[in-house]
Amino acid sequence: MNNTIKFLVKNNDNGERADIFLSKKVKNLTRSFLKKLIKKNLLKVNDKIINSPSIKLKKNDNVEITVIYNQEQKLTPKNIKINVTYEDKDILIINKQKGLVVHPGAGNSKDTLANALAYKYKNNLSNINGKLRPGIIHRIDKDTSGLLVVAKNNTSHSILGKQFSEHTIKRKYKCLVWGILRPLNGKIDTLISRSKRNRQLMTVNEISGKRAITNYKTIRTFFKKDIPKISLMECELETGRTHQIRVHLNYKGISIIGDKQYGKRMLKFKKINKELSTLLKNLQGQLLHAETLEFIHPTKNKWIKFKSELPEDFKKMLSFLNNVDS
Repeated sequence: MNNTIKFLVKNNDNGERADIFLSKKVKNLTRSFLKKLIKKNLLKVNDKIINSPSIKLKKNDNVEITVIYNQEQKLTPKNIKINVTYEDKDILIINKQKGLVVHPGAGNSKDTLANALAYKYKNNLSNINGKLRPGIIHRIDKDTSGLLVVAKNNTSHSILGKQFSEHTIKRKYKCLVWGILRPLNGKIDTLISRSKRNRQLMTVNEISGKRAITNYKTIRTFFKKDIPKISLMECELETGRTHQIRVHLNYKGISIIGDKQYGKRMLKFKKINKELSTLLKNLQGQLLHAETLEFIHPTKNKWIKFKSELPEDFKKMLSFLNNVDS
């Protein structure tokens, strides 16, 4: 289904970027979605096709945007257990378990959080991101656990999407990593792009890519006989790029315990504590957990904060390290 919307640029919008102008005028669509429409040649300014979201508009410009709602395949509802930690008429807070993919992709169309949401909430979620991603504003990796916010309507989705775009939402992760990062506290600020060697991975790029910023602090370090150096860290995202924390830590020469994509080279040891070895063998995915999520509620207009417990495998590893460190 297509819908063409027209606007006249007035004096107070003179000099505004096209994507920002449209995000203010079309309340139920996110800026990121509008950018995609513009890049698909669906924006006209004074009857001329424009494919740059950053073009500056002028007073009396005639702006025309055609909104195309994807005709996607139907999402199959499936009864998959999900942990809803908070719910009201506008949002859901999900504590996602490891192993659960957020939305359908290549090779997995039925066993995702999106399928579970479709089963539990039917059509009572936002549809801004299409039929295959009901209510989904952001995601975390399959083998990462922790908190996600889901929008129950398009207004909430749009407001929260803007907070994500403006990097005002606070997200903190806990992780256990091989090694010690120096300095113990700091900021990693790089460009991240898709790896040319392996398209399933991301990498730090010195020339091109999307800016990615991770603030980190080392909470505790562990180093005992037959136990390699391990650090408990907290990472706070300023941006939310694909695999961001995992890529940034790998770039700095350390990797998250259990990370099979970015940490393979860190997993071979000549001698290692037997109990630690058993814990490592039983791990399913990396020890990375989205622990806290904070933002302004989309309708109540107040700052809210959510915190989740570490998953069992993370707690077991931490308990072991605390005991041998004492």
